Amino acid sequence: MVTEEPPGDGRPAVRGVPAPDEELMRALYHEHAGPLLGFVLHLVAGDRQRAEDVVQETLLRAWRNLHRLDPAAGSLRPWLATVARRIVIDEHRAELARPREVGAGPLELLPAEDELDRALRMMTVADALGDLSAAHREVIVETYFKGRTANEAAAELGVPAGTVRSRVYYALRALRLALEERGVTS
Repeated sequence: MVTEEPPGDGRPAVRGVPAPDEELMRALYHEHAGPLLGFVLHLVAGDRQRAEDVVQETLLRAWRNLHRLDPAAGSLRPWLATVARRIVIDEHRAELARPREVGAGPLELLPAEDELDRALRMMTVADALGDLSAAHREVIVETYFKGRTANEAAAELGVPAGTVRSRVYYALRALRLALEERGVTS
């Protein structure tokens, strides 16, 4: 492994030979990462991904402060635990300071925008149809929703075809007014 900066003792790095800082970090990781992860898992209520992020940040801060750490002075675990606990507290405070993020799960259950618009339009039309007289509603349903011609609707409803045409004309005018009252414009 090639390092771009010389190791902490001022010697140039040699390809394939780890720098003393790198050796110290590997030793720190092997000795403390497992127990630190267990400690942090309790702090973050078992959220493993978050705990791993906190451990990684803790070890990164240890690496940045290697010049302050004295591995010969005793165990570094209390210092690492304190740093990890402070990271968790800082994250918690940051979450309280901003609005809560919402996962994508509930949003995936919503219909697509065009389906939602269509459903809203249909609800509005159904509501407006309720304002029409029974005779006008029948001819609209037969001609527009069931797709029948005026003659077929007349046969189904038992009225003359001219009556169906006349009722469709007046039903559409009444439906347009009912929709305009609901804020729908053409």
